[in-house]
Amino acid sequence: MSELSHVDHEGRARMVDVSAKADTARIAVAAGELHTTAEVVRLVRADGMPKADVLTTARLAGINGAKKTSELIPLCHQLALSSVNVSFDFTETTITIEAVAKTKGPTGVEMEALTAVAVAGLTLHDMIKAVDPAASLHAVRLLTKDGGKHGHWVRERELAETSRDSAVRHATDHGAHGQHSHAVDSGTAGAPHLTPTPAYGTGKSAVVLVASTGAAAGSREDTTGPVLAKWLGEQGFSVRGPLVYADADISYGLSEALAAEPALVISTGGTGASPTDGTPEATLAVLDRELPGVAESIRRRGTAKFPLAALSRGVAGLAGRTVIVNLPGSPGGVKDGIAVLTPLLEHLLAQVAGGGSHE
Repeated sequence: MSELSHVDHEGRARMVDVSAKADTARIAVAAGELHTTAEVVRLVRADGMPKADVLTTARLAGINGAKKTSELIPLCHQLALSSVNVSFDFTETTITIEAVAKTKGPTGVEMEALTAVAVAGLTLHDMIKAVDPAASLHAVRLLTKDGGKHGHWVRERELAETSRDSAVRHATDHGAHGQHSHAVDSGTAGAPHLTPTPAYGTGKSAVVLVASTGAAAGSREDTTGPVLAKWLGEQGFSVRGPLVYADADISYGLSEALAAEPALVISTGGTGASPTDGTPEATLAVLDRELPGVAESIRRRGTAKFPLAALSRGVAGLAGRTVIVNLPGSPGGVKDGIAVLTPLLEHLLAQVAGGGSHE
């Protein structure tokens, strides 16, 4: 058994001395689940709880909890957090919580991510207890961590099982929950066809981001995000999402998608000329360099079949070493995007990583 780092040679609790450790970029992802009733889930998604702004309040509480981790847990170091993102998803009777914490320093941010999940979950309980006092917080756990001497760690077995279970739920409840993020061929009868997707954090990582006010509120089904997640899984990516955000919140969604520095972020929706369509502007705000040829190729392919595709304002480019591509929020637009990206992705990602130089 490994020696416990927080216990000295006489068995007394101690704070680990990290002064000799090198500063490295560190990221941790944690998750948890609040089990409640279908009525509570419906009310939270529709912003209909007696205490309003349930998710916003819980998100802010989780971020604040991460910042105060060293005050709450005696042997934790004070960290200069560079980023904390807290997001939520839903099943029929569960609100799932995920937190991503980042820092650059001599020790990890696992406890900050876990504390963010726990505090966000407890805040959710406080916000919904008037409707369901029997709600319970479960499975607060670390999913992945990166940085430091041990490099990358991932809870591979659990994430793979979670991905399969989520896909089954989506196939069973297809159409009921716009924020599900599962790789399912829902067009076949009987048992669903599940596409194996590597656990997020292993191999090439990708995030699917959906801009849809209706899907975020649960009033309409998102049919684009799951298609992208399924396709990316088939390309060998470990996929996170779809992460679904209202159009007005897409900037926050991009920040959440970029938090763990994935190789690829593909968004769908919010690229038109409507006053609420702000995905291109939010994307341009985080890009270091544009890839105009990619965006134009997607537009050109769509316009050849559907002239109104010319109205799409989607952009593509690089945020650090992450490739971001905007696709329209329609099945046809996503299909066009997949057709353009399939022959490009491998070489594009190799170039971004420094492994390819051909133009």
